[in-house]
Order: sequence, then C-alpha cells, then structure tokens
Amino acid sequence: MTGFASPPSPAPPPIAGHRVLITGGGGFIGSALAERLVGANQVTLYDQSFRGNAVALSRAWKHPSLRLVEGSVLDEPSLSKAVRGHDTIVHLAAVVGVNHVRARGLDTIETNFTGTRNLLRAVDGQDGLHRFVYFSTSEVSGINAFRAGEDSPATIGPVGEARWTYSIAKLAGEHLVYCYHRERELPTVTIRPFNVFGRLRLGDHAMLRFITAAQRGDPLEVHGDGTQIRSWCYIDDFVDALLRALERPAAVGQTFNIGNPRNTLTIYDLARRVVSLLGSSSEIVFRKIDFSDIDVRVPRMARAFELLGFQPRVELAEAILATAEWYARNLPAGRHPAA
Repeated sequence: MTGFASPPSPAPPPIAGHRVLITGGGGFIGSALAERLVGANQVTLYDQSFRGNAVALSRAWKHPSLRLVEGSVLDEPSLSKAVRGHDTIVHLAAVVGVNHVRARGLDTIETNFTGTRNLLRAVDGQDGLHRFVYFSTSEVSGINAFRAGEDSPATIGPVGEARWTYSIAKLAGEHLVYCYHRERELPTVTIRPFNVFGRLRLGDHAMLRFITAAQRGDPLEVHGDGTQIRSWCYIDDFVDALLRALERPAAVGQTFNIGNPRNTLTIYDLARRVVSLLGSSSEIVFRKIDFSDIDVRVPRMARAFELLGFQPRVELAEAILATAEWYARNLPAGRHPAA
C-alpha cells in the first residue's frame, strides 16, 4: 500500500433512491450488500433458492424494502422479467467453490458465462440504467499473483485441469461486459474480489473451516504444505468498496481489484493465527490435494484508492474475532448449511 499520499474518505458515499437487483443475492456478498442498501433503496435478490443460504441470517431479512425472486440466470424469460424497473444491477450469480467447479465444469461455464450474457441482453437498451456491476475473480491473474494489477496479463491454467473452467468463464465475462460498455454504452464496473470473508460466509471456505474447527477443538486441516499465500479482506471493508463503485462516476468502465494486502500471510500461518486468537487446543494437520492450487494471491490496490477513495481498514485479528463471534452465535457447534 505504499505510495498513497493521503487517506481515503472515512465512509462510502450515501446511496439512496435506487432500485437494485442482485443476482445470486441470497449468498454471502449479496446478503451483506443488501444489508447496507435496504434502508434507503428498493432491493431485489434474484437466486435459484433462498433455502439454507446467508440472507435468512442477515439484517436485511424480512425488511420491507427487500424482495426475493427465485429464478436462474439461464432462464432468459424469468431473468428479463426480473430486471424490469431496476436501475442498478449487481451480478453475483455463479457456480463457486473449487470442489463444485471441478465436479461441474460444464455447469460452471454455462452459468458463469452464459448467465452473464443473458443478463447483459436483458438490460441492453433499458432506459435509466445507473450501474451494472459484474463480479469476476482474482483467479484470472493465475497461480502467482503478487501485487497483481488490473491491467496485468491474464493467466489461465491448462484445459485438462477442471478448476480453470471457473476463471476462463469469468474472464470471458469480463471481455463481454467491457464490449457492452464500449459498444453499447452500458455503465459497467468489474470487480475482482481477493479472499473476502466474515459474517454471513457459509459453505466450504478455508476461514470458516478453520474457525469452526478451532471452536470445536477439532484439527484444522490445511491443504498441501500450507505455504500458499493469501490476502484476506473483511466483508465490511469489501462492501464499502462496492458502495463506492455503485455511486462514483469515475468507476464506470473500470475494473477493480478489491482486497486487503495488509492482511497477507500463508495458509499455515492463518491456521496458527486462528488457533492462537481463539485460545483453542486444536492441532494443525496437512492433507494432500490432487488438483492445482493458487500459490500467491495478493492484489495491487492503487486504482481502487485513486478512483474510489477506498482503502481497507479492518485488521486481520479484529476480523477473525468478529467472524468467530458471529459463527458462535449463528452456527451452533460449528454446524452450517451448505451454500
């Protein structure tokens, strides 16, 4: 984070009076974003199902300004109907999770790319569109992304490794979104998240697995040798960046890395940190994996600072403790529904 001359503004700009549609809105990021929007905006969450996912545990649940619509981004008539009357679109719907992606490569490409195409077609030509925010992935930077910038060359793994169906579909989506911006003048923004975690995060995720195992006193299972390097961004910081991207004119047509480079450490060190902070007696064990992993994932954040005035503020220890407290209250004995 060196080279920044002055601190960013302390809070994102207010967003009010919009009609926001969030695809994949029942999940982690969509639910957290909805919490921040429902007080002054009309918010519609569009998802295949709202059973067993994060939104029911969020502060937005049952808010009078929140509407839930079940549907698939592959169902063009349903999607076209859902977008009507909305001036702000946040596209989160995707097949996610390494295990899901490796087992469902065809579904991953269909959902992550074709779903994006369907949504762009649905909003193309719609009057009064304020913003279209597309969620890509940090994995487009490949397996060794140290201080990777938004304009760094994309790197895609071999066709024979199923996990790369996710990043190739997301990268193709980035190109499509930018074409709609350049040729159709859609006010698009692309976000590349870097290891976001915190309350409302369910499903198969390293931070959740580590924290809930430590709370139970079970072993923390580290994949590989634990030397993989990650930067961890707390959900409250991440949503601050999203709110700025939704409102600031300078965001239009841009791609942003959003993460927290200050919270960078190896996966093994993360496991040790969780055990120490929670005062757990858990052991750390290692499990061999049979698929390729990301060695280094650390974002360069200059563009988000300069154009969005965004700089993450929540330090790792504070974020881990806050997340652990939320899991203890909402997921008794570390049990959690699949997301």
